[in-house]
Parts: sequence; structure tokens; C-alpha cells
Amino acid sequence: MAELTRREFLWAATGACSATAAPASPVALARCSSYDEDLVVAMGRMFDHLGGLQRLVANKTVTIKLNLTGSPALRFAGRPVGVTHYTHPRTIMAMIALLDRAGARRIRLVESAWATAGPLEEYMLDAGWNVRALKGLSSKLEFQNTNALCGARRYVSLKPTRPYIFPAYLLHPSYLETDVFISMAKLKNHATCGVTLAMKNCFGITPASIYGDDAGVDEPNEAPTKGRVDTCHLGKRQPARIAPGEIDPQSPRQPGYRMPRITAELASARPIDISFIDGVESIAGGEGPWIRGIRSVRPGVLIAGLNPVCTDAVATAIMGYDPRAPRGAPPFRDCDNTLLLAEALGVGSADLNRIDVRGESIEQLRFPFDKTLTGSTA
Repeated sequence: MAELTRREFLWAATGACSATAAPASPVALARCSSYDEDLVVAMGRMFDHLGGLQRLVANKTVTIKLNLTGSPALRFAGRPVGVTHYTHPRTIMAMIALLDRAGARRIRLVESAWATAGPLEEYMLDAGWNVRALKGLSSKLEFQNTNALCGARRYVSLKPTRPYIFPAYLLHPSYLETDVFISMAKLKNHATCGVTLAMKNCFGITPASIYGDDAGVDEPNEAPTKGRVDTCHLGKRQPARIAPGEIDPQSPRQPGYRMPRITAELASARPIDISFIDGVESIAGGEGPWIRGIRSVRPGVLIAGLNPVCTDAVATAIMGYDPRAPRGAPPFRDCDNTLLLAEALGVGSADLNRIDVRGESIEQLRFPFDKTLTGSTA
């Protein structure tokens, strides 16, 4: 299958957007070998490289999309989820402390918790997080499960600049009612999309109440118990009719076609203001314990940026890949390149030549995920 459909190619050829037109922003890199290091200092220095956190968040509502993919009961080799496929709680704690210090008016942690509409705090407790310690970091901190309305009054509609799959998405209002949106991701491969970074993390902002396998036909199921495989991955069903259906129900049903496009258009519909990727410890070969053949790795890197495509491009390069690789080349062996699809929507540039990398360099921190290096596995 080609990278772009004929319709998408013709649209790009009209000059609606191009690699040179897409915005580019700096990306900061830091070496970090352990979560026991002073992450507040390390992350604060990274934001200084980006012009300072205070100018971005002072007196503003800040919403942080966590990466808590899959059930917290699923562990790889019995290890804590934060050192494998979840964002590590210590990076979250450091981020909260920095936001509070920078004068954020309100700090909200959000995630569409897998297979539940229960309180996000309980989901975190199941994952082994110290929720009391989190709450002690700031009086401005809130928690919100966005897998359904979960106490909110209504869903909100957000539209990409141009749709690939869906013309608009109905989402929890937390994703609209915020001044600054942060994606806190993990540096990982993805079995379908090749990599899962700041943009792919936000695939999870879609509520399972509407886009889930057990969503209602007409109205949302406000007590979802399943994921989004049939609707988003495979296109076997449409979302609940309260939300817009696909623009082309005859488009390919393959996950390698659908998921990169949904990810790209979500990054357009709900722009990411700050991207932070935890690569201190992670897994290679897939996104979670349900993927066979994954292995633990220690890249020892933190990545932050103000544009998600730029940040993901640098992260992809650190992982040893070409961020502009076509379908069929690693890491996009069986999928279209999400970064290029987002670039075509004008979200940001995936061209490393246009991205100002600050702090450490890509070469200093490169950690090829497709190779088992001596001393690289945990």
C-alpha cells in the first residue's frame, strides 16, 4: 500500500502544506540514567533551553495527558509499569512540581483509563502509584478519567484541519477547557504504528464510551469495559451515532492505514503545546506486555519540545530510525508514517534539518531500538 492515497497526494501537491511550510520548534535533550536523579533540576534545565516554563503556563490551566496504556495489572517480567510501558510516576511528579513553581493556576492529570470509567486515582493506585504523594505536590492538582463523561456535563467536538478518517471527534471537555495541553509519553516502539511517542500517546484521548468496542449504537455507553479495537484499529464498526462517522467507510480497514491517520488528525484537532517523552527506561519491540518479543531497554534520555511532530522526529532519530522513512522501512514496516501524515496537516515538521536540538545532541544519545546492544537491556 502506498504511503498516501491518491486523494491525499493530490491534496498535498496543491501546496496546502509541505515539509517546508509546517512549523518547526526547538527540542531539548538531556541524559538521565536513573529515575533517582534530581528530575526537577534536569527537566527544569530542559525547559530553560526552550525559553522557560513560566512564560508558557503562568496563571493558566494545564492539562497533562498521561501514558497509562493497557490494564495496570499487566506487567512485563514482573517489573513496575513505570519502567516498562507507562510514563514513570517520578517524571510526572517532577512535572507537577515544575508547573506549580511556574505559577500554573490549575493542573489536571487526564487519561482515558483502559476499560473503566472509574476514578483515575483508583486506576493509578492499581498501577502502584503513590497518589497521596502526587496530591501533596500541589493544591492545584486534579484528576480526570476521560474514558467517558465521568461527571462532566457534555462532550465537546474538535475538528482536524483536514480529516483523514473522521471529520471530528467527540471528546471529554477537559481537552478543550484548558490553556496548555501536555503529552507525557514513553519512548517506545509500537507494534502497529512503529513508534508511540507524544502524538500516538494522544490516540488515547478518544473516549471508549463513544469509540469503544462496547459503545452504544446511538448514544455513549457511560460504563465502558473494552478498548477501541473494532472502531479505531479495524473499522469494523462506527462510533456511537452521537459522533460523526467516517468520511469514507470504503477506505482501507488495515490498522497500519487507520491508526497513523487517526493519530495525525487528533494531533491537528487537539494541538499538543508541550511534548515530554520519558526514555530513561522503556521497552523495545512493542508498546506493552501484550506484544510478544518485547525487551527492556535503558536509553537514558529525556526529550521535551513545543511541537509534537518535531519532538517525535527527534525521538524517532534517537531510537535509530529515519523520521521521514516511508512505509515498509523501519520502524514503519507495516504502516504509514504518522509523522509525515501529521506534517501534511500542518501540525509540525519532521525534517531534522529544520529542528533546533538543544542540550545534548541526537548523536550523543542515539540508542538503536532494533539492535540488542551490550549492556542495553535491563
